[in-house]
Amino acid sequence: MAEHILLRDLDIPDIRRFEVYTRHGGYEALRKVVTTMTPDDVINEVKKSNLRGRGGAGFPTGVKWSFIPRQEPIKYVVVNADESEPGTFKDRQILEGNPHQLIEGALIAAYAIQATAIYIYCRGEFWDLTHALDRHIEDARQAGFVGENILDSGWSCEVHTHLGAGAYICGEESALLNSLQGLLGQPRVRPPFPAQKGGGLYYEATVVNNVETLTNVPWIINNGADAYLQIGTPESPGPKIYCLSGHINRPGNYELPLGITFRELIYEHGGGIPDDRKLKAILPSGASGPVLPATDAVLDTPLTYEAVAKIGSTLGSASIILIDETVNMAWAGSKMTQFFAHESCGKCTPCREGTYWSRRRYDTLLAGRAAEKDIDILSDVAGQMTGLTLCALGEFAVNPVVWTIKHFRQDYLEYIQQAAAEEKPAARGKGKAARDAAAR
Repeated sequence: MAEHILLRDLDIPDIRRFEVYTRHGGYEALRKVVTTMTPDDVINEVKKSNLRGRGGAGFPTGVKWSFIPRQEPIKYVVVNADESEPGTFKDRQILEGNPHQLIEGALIAAYAIQATAIYIYCRGEFWDLTHALDRHIEDARQAGFVGENILDSGWSCEVHTHLGAGAYICGEESALLNSLQGLLGQPRVRPPFPAQKGGGLYYEATVVNNVETLTNVPWIINNGADAYLQIGTPESPGPKIYCLSGHINRPGNYELPLGITFRELIYEHGGGIPDDRKLKAILPSGASGPVLPATDAVLDTPLTYEAVAKIGSTLGSASIILIDETVNMAWAGSKMTQFFAHESCGKCTPCREGTYWSRRRYDTLLAGRAAEKDIDILSDVAGQMTGLTLCALGEFAVNPVVWTIKHFRQDYLEYIQQAAAEEKPAARGKGKAARDAAAR
């Protein structure tokens, strides 16, 4: 791509500043929708573009907007800026480098559903950029783009920021809504869903969209859905920000069309693996998605929502973590399980107990006290969580266990075999007490 659509700070110095953003066409899309388009026109244009949610689920954005009941007098737009997935750091760059495009995209979404307020929910560690975001919102307000009677259209909309407290679970939309309301950051039982009255913010109909998703919207309005469909693939159109981290020579954010392959991203853009070591595993969507072995078939898979699903994983937010041959995947599975056990909100039993016992089994394995049956126990615990948790965190917590065992079982056996080899010389020819001590 010659010019960035989302990471425009890489092309235009200081575009985070209001006067620079407007000098380069900023807020013209908002002006266009409130002066020449109906809310239905906006929804239909975004539907036509097939913009899919960039927060992880990949759900069509225009379709989500269309679920909001027209007759409801109070409606909200909530921007999910709680970027807590391990390996994800794309939204932060947008918030820091190109914040007005997010604000404009959120305002267009609010106009499309006729919302009266926008809430941008930022993770707790984003306190500095959230304070800066407040200043950017005020700049937009002074120019008539936020607040009462926007651009003399008769439509009014406020924009607020809100800081979380650094909890991963608040990236889940219903837990985020609870946190915004001052309740415990725990998921809600659904239905009702956020788009329905009773399920959204303050129990009013609400659209929840990710930062990257909304930042696409002004470009779509200015250039048209047909132009957007020329980028990427028909099923997964548009640009995507890929977050590369782990064992990679050039980690960072890469804005590229959907549909490039893992191989292109890693070796052409990311510069390959340090010291020319062999790539062993790929986490396409941070810790939450199924890990993939770095086979030729996987490396040649297009980075689209449907293609990654076909090989047994998910693209998610494209937080791609690379793991080279020096890493034991049982150890990696343990680290990811520790994260999910720590971040479980504890509301539902399968996740609360499942993550705890999975972590305990990993502790036993890494300490050299496990037998092969412990690998099966890990799989059994995961099976008792699958499909039974209140929200997706419990499903995510299963993935590091299930897929590292499936693709890298030998790495688990190495811990067991190494412990057995170290125990035998120490216990051979000694009495029961010595053997018991060695076993401990």
